[in-house]
Amino acid sequence: MTSKKVIELFYDVVSPYSWLGFEIMCRYRNVWNIELKLRPAFLGGIMQGSGNKPPGLVPNKFMYMTKDLNRLAQYFDVPLQPPSDPFEAMFKKGSLSAMRFVAAVQEREKGGDKQVEQVSRELWRRIWSEDKDITEPASLSEAAKKAGLSDGAIKEVLQMSTSKEIKDKLKSTTQDALDIGAFGFPLVVCHVDGKPEMFFGSDRFELMAHCIGEKWLGPHPGKSAAKL
Repeated sequence: MTSKKVIELFYDVVSPYSWLGFEIMCRYRNVWNIELKLRPAFLGGIMQGSGNKPPGLVPNKFMYMTKDLNRLAQYFDVPLQPPSDPFEAMFKKGSLSAMRFVAAVQEREKGGDKQVEQVSRELWRRIWSEDKDITEPASLSEAAKKAGLSDGAIKEVLQMSTSKEIKDKLKSTTQDALDIGAFGFPLVVCHVDGKPEMFFGSDRFELMAHCIGEKWLGPHPGKSAAKL
């Protein structure tokens, strides 16, 4: 058995394309010979640090994105539904408190990243499926409760999320992504032969598979493998 290739996934729950990339990488973590490292970061910091403009601020891109997301949601089988006011959800409210909360969940969790995965998914579900808030403590608590965290754990994570340690952790992860060359999310970094290979977006999985010596089996690898 060859040693597992390390793959880092940088993401932010305010990004719908990140949700698609996240679900695919979670489905493939036990199909490909990889070690998946979840790296929750802050997309606002990436945009500012790289000088990029979000597609939502370019009218034609925004119109295309809305259609594109509907098609992708069906293809990837992710219950993605844009909020009633995407501009408010993404740019006015943003995701800083949510991503600090996820960073705190990760800091607290020992032995794996199951809680990070589940809390992230519930936050995506709130903003990109149920048109709900992800900025207020009560909203974060509700997502964490659905993800299976106890009341005591949620209280602890909420306190941690406002600490300097967690704020610095999120800044540091965001800076790591910028140092690699990030200009948006999702960002997947495959470490191949000691060299990082960077892939942006949720439409590079076939190329990624080729680079790491694996096979792309479509959006549902379990179903595809069963047909072989």
